Amino acid sequence: MIIDCHGHVSAPPELWAYKSAVLSHRGSHGRGGVRVTDDQIRAAANKKEMAPCGHLDMLHRHGTDLQLISPRPFQMMSSFEPGRAVHWFVEECNTIIHRNVTLFPDRFVGICGLPQVAGEPIENTFAEFDRCVSLGFKGCLLNPDPYENSGTHPPGLGERYWYPLYEKLCELDLPAHIHATGSRQDREPYSLHFINEETTAVYNLVNSDVFTDFPDLKIVVSHGGGAIPYQIGRFIAGNIYAGKDFRENFSKLYFDTVLYTEGALRLLIETVGADHCLFGSECPGVGSQYDPQGSQVRTMDDIAPTIAGFDWLSDADKKLIFEDNARRVFKLDV
Repeated sequence: MIIDCHGHVSAPPELWAYKSAVLSHRGSHGRGGVRVTDDQIRAAANKKEMAPCGHLDMLHRHGTDLQLISPRPFQMMSSFEPGRAVHWFVEECNTIIHRNVTLFPDRFVGICGLPQVAGEPIENTFAEFDRCVSLGFKGCLLNPDPYENSGTHPPGLGERYWYPLYEKLCELDLPAHIHATGSRQDREPYSLHFINEETTAVYNLVNSDVFTDFPDLKIVVSHGGGAIPYQIGRFIAGNIYAGKDFRENFSKLYFDTVLYTEGALRLLIETVGADHCLFGSECPGVGSQYDPQGSQVRTMDDIAPTIAGFDWLSDADKKLIFEDNARRVFKLDV
């Protein structure tokens, strides 16, 4: 079985129209809502948009059996004001995800977006988190930068600001999947911002007391941990001066495999170990393109054959990556 831990919802256009309306009137016309039929949700899951074919067809092409879907992060507008508009949009998005899961229970599992608003206490997201858990969601996205690269820096993930969320995650025995949202800087567009924030998040967590204070906390880091696997020697060496071993807390994190080259996938698995890698492809998404230097047979996010072809991994290791780790971390009953 192949479980993709990193996917995002393909929503009807009415969700994006709702967001546009809220942005334009800044909440002054009231909350409103997204009014769509089940058939419109089914159509969105089959519509060709950013990939050679629709979402469900892409999963079928790649042999993915089950995908964990969350909001599309760059749409989540955590830095927008007033904050109530952020809550409304994220809540509507989570509802669309739940309806997808209800319509396609053998294909999708819900991971909720938290309505994080820059400058607000993290506890303000808990009501929506609780609602989603009651609907069967299996975790949440965690945005380490609600200010969305605007020049104001958020607390690092090792700081006390985040502790109420960590406590809640441990109580629920559910993971947070680190994934930044938008970027307000042209110099650092959102796709690059994702990688930079993941790198910073890992560094902050590893060099903190978080895993001492919350030994049962489960954190999954998107996109293979950003730059960390590539630069881990630098961080190991740097921590020696402080009398610390970077690898001790690093080994408590989990990483998805949303990487689109063989060398990057090899480096990630060799660095963190098969027992801490969860298969993820973010399909359909940025990687759903044919490499112009490739064979034009597989899109770049069709990475399962690459991992399956690693002869230095045992069958047991491949099973951990493709399904067992996701079952354990996200408490999946599949």
